[in-house]
Parts: sequence; structure tokens; C-alpha cells
Amino acid sequence: MDILLTEAERRTRDQVRAIVDGRIMPRSGELDETTEIAWDVAAMLAREGIIGLVIPAAYGGAESELSASKICLAREEIARGSANIDLLFVMQGLGSYPIVAAGSEEQKRRFLPPIARAEKLAAYALTEPNAGSDLSMIETTAQHRGDTYVLNGSKIYISNAGVASTYTVFASTDRSAGTRGLSAFIVEADTPGFRVVQQFDLMAPHCIGELEFRDCAIPAANLLGAPGEGFKIAMRTFDVYRPSVGAAAIGMGQAALEEAVRHASTRVQFGKALIENQAIQFKIADMAMELDAARMLVLRAARMRDAGAPQVAKEASMAKLFATEAASRAIDESVQIHGGAGVRRGARVERLYRQIRALRIYEGASEIQRLIIARHVRKELGG
Repeated sequence: MDILLTEAERRTRDQVRAIVDGRIMPRSGELDETTEIAWDVAAMLAREGIIGLVIPAAYGGAESELSASKICLAREEIARGSANIDLLFVMQGLGSYPIVAAGSEEQKRRFLPPIARAEKLAAYALTEPNAGSDLSMIETTAQHRGDTYVLNGSKIYISNAGVASTYTVFASTDRSAGTRGLSAFIVEADTPGFRVVQQFDLMAPHCIGELEFRDCAIPAANLLGAPGEGFKIAMRTFDVYRPSVGAAAIGMGQAALEEAVRHASTRVQFGKALIENQAIQFKIADMAMELDAARMLVLRAARMRDAGAPQVAKEASMAKLFATEAASRAIDESVQIHGGAGVRRGARVERLYRQIRALRIYEGASEIQRLIIARHVRKELGG
């Protein structure tokens, strides 16, 4: 990949890789089997400027303009070491990007610096019990009353629920307008009428839960952009962070490939190392090939976004779809190569097997990515 990266991108990748290898990977078992936030790691990533990759330099971050390419490179390395630290990193970006993209100067100066320093965590509250892929089904409402908006409704499967201080919340300001009636708001955790209903236990633990808004009055100044711009803000956010889901998947797949080669090189069966077996070599070759192909798709989507392409939805969807599916196959093959040791609780590949599954669902399930791709291809080819 080095030949395709700029010098600045290589420096970012190498910096994150060194941090992951030295400070995160040795603790991956501890970090990934808990719902607790690793505040010490968050503080370290902030000191090293890694969390700053998701916040503009003018508001405490590391880059004059956000680079989707650098975010993807960082996510791949972080996810190779720890899925929960990857989520910590990306939620600082996903939860704050609507403020970066649509916030006023006052909103940016107030809310972004503490996120860049990891003093406060961010969350992105879009999904509801009856609204996942179909955002026109969002039922949470925001009624404009004088100098406030009053929110009523609920959100579900929200990462950082209960630990975030700053929530980007999408609600309908005009139920009759469907997605054109969606608006985006900043909600602070201590706002009266806002509460965390419950937190969930997932097959791969991390901090996630359900939120409720009951006559939750927030200042009208916490509206992001104009009323009705919520859907556009959500799509702009996905253009940046959807390819990075693919990058995280590649990191997990790379970890599985490394474990497969390590195990196959030391495990002796029938008088020779497993890796000398042609069937095992074929598996390793396919894993490496598909992960590299996924990297190309992720880099293309990120580079297009960074270059200011007016539309990257198709490329972002291709990147997320192919990378998450390829990484899932790689991890499954790694478990197979490990045999019984691969399904033993606590084994790294067993943990990866559980962690990768969610990436084919969140930020648009694989089926939704295929629909997006097909819609754009049909339009391009006049179908």
C-alpha cells in the first residue's frame, strides 16, 4: 500500500501502528471484553493527536481540514489492536462530525475542543426501535417553542450511551415531510428530560444502549444547520465515516490473517507445519488478496471525498460492503485454520469472530449498501 500513500499519510499510519503495537495490543483482551470506557487510552490518544484527526485544528484537532484517508488509515491500525478502542476513536468523529459539517462557529468552539482532548465523549443518535435503514420512519419529534426545541421519542443501539456528554440527535421537525423534515440537534447529557433507559449486552461487548427524550427542552441555538437539513447532514457524515467502517473491518481481518500465519507456522500436523499444506496456503492467499482489494476500495472512497467529489455514496457503499464481507470471510478462515483452538473463549480469533459481525450491520447493513450501489449504477447506465 505504501506506493499509494502520501508521505503524510504514511507518517500517520506508522505513528498509529507504533502506538497500537506498543500500548494497545498488549491489553486487547482486557480492553475488548468490557463495556467500560478506557479513559486512560482515550487520554493517551488525545495527547498523541490521534483523536485530533477527527476534529479540525481550529477547534483543538490535528488537521486543518479533516482527511477521510487519514481517518481510514488510523481506524485500520486501531481496529487491528482493539475493537473497543476503535469504537472510542470513531465515535469521537461520528458524534462530532455533524457539528464540524453544519455547526455554527459558536457551536464548534463550545463543543469540539473537549471532544478533541477526550475530556468529553461524543455520540451519534440516529437509530430508533422502528427506524433503522429507513430514516423516513423516525418518530422522535422536535417541536419549536419560542427559544427552545422540545424533543420527545427514543433512540436505540447508541454507542457511548450513558458515558457521552455530547449527543448529536436526529429528530423530525415536520412529520409530514419524511426525511425532508429531519433536523439535527446537539443534546447535552445533563439536559432535563433526557435519560439512558438501558444498556445492552452484545456478543462483542462495548458501551451501547437506549435513550429516551421526554419533554426534553434544548436551546434553539443547539439546532445544527437549518430545520429540515438533518438527512443531508447524516448523509454527509456517512460519506466520511462509512468507508472507515470498511477500514476497521480490514484491521480486524489483518489481525486474523496475522494470527492464521502465526498459528499455521508453528502447528505441526502429519510431520510438517500446517502452512506447508497447500489447502492452508490457498486460504491465506485468498485472505491476503481480498483484504488488499478492500484497502483499494476504501482508499478510493476516502480520496474522492477528500478531493471534494460531489457524490461518493456509491464508492463509500462499495468500500464498506466489500471490506466488511471480505474481513468476515478472512476471520472465519482464520478460525478454521486454528481448529479447536479458534473457538476457545478468549482466543484472539474467537474474539475477532464476534467483533466483526456488527460491522456488516451498523452504518447501513450490507443489503442497504447493495441497494445504494445498484441505484447509482442504474442511474449511471441509464437503466
